Amino acid sequence: MTSSEAIQTAQPWVIDTNIVLDLWLFEDPATVPLRAALQSGRISHLATRSMRDELERVLTYPHIVKRMAKSSLQAQDILNRFDQHHVRAEPADKAPCTCKDPDDQKFIDLAVAHGVPLLSKDAAILCMKKRLSQSGVVLNPSDIPAQ
Repeated sequence: MTSSEAIQTAQPWVIDTNIVLDLWLFEDPATVPLRAALQSGRISHLATRSMRDELERVLTYPHIVKRMAKSSLQAQDILNRFDQHHVRAEPADKAPCTCKDPDDQKFIDLAVAHGVPLLSKDAAILCMKKRLSQSGVVLNPSDIPAQ
């Protein structure tokens, strides 16, 4: 199976920008199972163009630039990792539940539209766990698909 075939058959998940940074910049130990699942093709990262644009913008923040320099990374390195592991999706219609933070709404909309898990550590999303579950979205699933 080629890597593109693996991505097409992988279970799609929506992953917010903070988790993307934890994966590819901060290399947070808590993201090791997620990173392995993405790299092996067991799951894929479902994302829209605006989600990638948000990541690109965040990578220009001074504290992020400083961290990239410390890790000998450039913004393009992080964007390349994002591009390698994501499946492009069209923007979704507004979900029935509304997030307090308009910047986070696109993640909710996409997860609800596709009925896929949403990974986030954003408080504005986390407080919506019950409402999201009523829309069929599992927020921060504890089980990464086994190898």
